[in-house]
Amino acid sequence: MADLFDGIIPFVHAAEERSFRRAAERLGVTPAAISKAVQRLEARLGVRLLERTTRQVRLTDEGALYVARCREAMRQVEAGRESIARARGVPRGELTVSLPFVLGASLLRLLPRFTALYPGLQVHLRLSDRRSRLVDERVDVAIRVGELKDAALIARRILSTRWVTVAAPAYLSRRGAPERPEVLADHECLTFRSPRGKLVPWTFRGEDGGVRTLTVSGSVDVDQGELLVTGALAGLGIAQAFSFMTEEHIQGGRLLEVLRPFAAEGPAIHALFLPSQRSSPKVRAFVDFLVESLAGADAAS
Repeated sequence: MADLFDGIIPFVHAAEERSFRRAAERLGVTPAAISKAVQRLEARLGVRLLERTTRQVRLTDEGALYVARCREAMRQVEAGRESIARARGVPRGELTVSLPFVLGASLLRLLPRFTALYPGLQVHLRLSDRRSRLVDERVDVAIRVGELKDAALIARRILSTRWVTVAAPAYLSRRGAPERPEVLADHECLTFRSPRGKLVPWTFRGEDGGVRTLTVSGSVDVDQGELLVTGALAGLGIAQAFSFMTEEHIQGGRLLEVLRPFAAEGPAIHALFLPSQRSSPKVRAFVDFLVESLAGADAAS
């Protein structure tokens, strides 16, 4: 029984990453150590769990069956550790957070204060614009922008947003500031191209108080939201982004907001977690920290 779990954690990580190298990076060991651990596990079980190629590894049929059981066993072990942590009331262990790319820089700026408050926690950030499966991917908290589709998860709003239209002072000195959304046709507009390849229209508040969209164009489009702000700072043109992405630059005078009377409310940002994690000290501490840290930004937007 002493070697019951020997090799299981390296095997699960290799299966999830489809790579010994990436599994090794997650665990802080060498790829050779991952490979040897999986080989020992296969030898004990008498079956081949992973097929290896020069580019990647993939699960065999037996491996697919076994990895599901291993994940469940690891969840149970983590649940036991969480039970002890709850009894002590101290957030500790590993915290895995999934969030879209557009929130990465903003969250990183907050993390030094969070890790100083909870030195017993190791935070893993997983940036992806696809919606992660919390159970399958062992994600503790998912941060999502906009519409919530999974009613099985607990959702807590952490921030409201506003659509902000901005440009660098140098650009506005050359081209002038637009006074109405319609005149954006005469300006260079930095646009966002969705993963499906479509240009996303800009959102404004209409004169009737409702929301309307406007298709704009320019010489540059990007597929990462934070690059819109980077481009605006460089003087490439006018950009529209979420208020939390632009607030620091507006306060510093590096960007100026235009068309403020037409600014529309943006989507809310929520933290999502499983019902079973409701009383988890690490999840509760992280979500509470986000709500408290972002309260000022919420009021400003």
